[in-house]
Amino acid sequence: MAGLAAIEIAQKVSKAWRSLQAEWKHSSKRAAKIGKTVRKKEKTYVLSQNRGGVGCSTSSSSETSTSSGINEDRGLSRSMMSWQDIYSLAVKWRQISEPCDPVVWVNKLSEEFNTGFGSHTPMVLGQAKVVRYFPNYQRTMTVAKTVIKETMYVNNKTDDVVNLAKDGRLEKIMQAESCSDLYDVIGEDFWLATRCESTAFEGKLLEGTRITLQKMNEQGFDFAIRTPCTPSRWDDYDAEMAMAWEAVCSAYCGETYGSTDFNMLENLRDAILRMTYYWYNFMPLSRGSAVVGFVVLLGLFLAANMEVTESIPQGLQVDWEAILTSDPNSFVDSIKHWLYPSLKIKTSWKEYPDVQSAFTTTGSVIAALSSYDY
Repeated sequence: MAGLAAIEIAQKVSKAWRSLQAEWKHSSKRAAKIGKTVRKKEKTYVLSQNRGGVGCSTSSSSETSTSSGINEDRGLSRSMMSWQDIYSLAVKWRQISEPCDPVVWVNKLSEEFNTGFGSHTPMVLGQAKVVRYFPNYQRTMTVAKTVIKETMYVNNKTDDVVNLAKDGRLEKIMQAESCSDLYDVIGEDFWLATRCESTAFEGKLLEGTRITLQKMNEQGFDFAIRTPCTPSRWDDYDAEMAMAWEAVCSAYCGETYGSTDFNMLENLRDAILRMTYYWYNFMPLSRGSAVVGFVVLLGLFLAANMEVTESIPQGLQVDWEAILTSDPNSFVDSIKHWLYPSLKIKTSWKEYPDVQSAFTTTGSVIAALSSYDY
């Protein structure tokens, strides 16, 4: 599933980038021509600058009054694939390969979306350590204490603020080593939100995920991360993802287009990881956000002729790296030390049959995913 999805993403994105590259060349020639005209007219007007670069759909009041040629260029940009178009390709494959999982966009859940649908990923459940996620327990505990130290409060289960600045409670929280220790200091079920630094809006902090602690019985706790999706939070991350996708397009379309020089592709690699960072903090799917995010990452690298040739290191979960990191650059640094050395230049994928044309029906996809060699 992941392999076919990544190839289809690479094929679709590659076509989109070719269109953007043609647009970029046209814009460059147009800008040069207009520039000469400006000099002859002694700069009677100033050519506006598109802050988002290639593929940007963001406009300002100053840009709406520019020459018709530039408006035409921007019209071409509006036809560009959106970030959601790209991730929807992987969602489609995930839905078919895992029919028992409700893999849907949260904003399509109507009532659940308006009330704040939240995914629930426990590390401790009762007295049991959840094998898949418990390796992140200690780090999550450390992040929780760091956030509490910075904000000096948590929210209880009715969302009321619990002030922790008095009676030496902060010092006791810093010394807590277990769920029981933390609960004893705060005295009730609570949650706190991690911070996620915005790139689209300077100085803005987005709500990341929520770390929650609930008492289940005399000795057991539910210690988990929960990621709510509300309309306002969706709008924030939609803007963030749009900006991140524009940055990816800008990093590849232009002088870098088609390059096989790893040094020239550094900005692109970083841009792909930054978009992945926001996707994981966004968590916009009811299920499957982790695998969809990584499949899109694979597809985007392949579209730029870079194939990931190694598996994720044992004990590391890419989505948790993003969730427990407060800024995209730190996430990039934590991933690239093992990911980038595994990248190999590969162009043979361009000779593969078109995935969409090869699998035109759901039945043909199921048949392909159900093939086994004995």
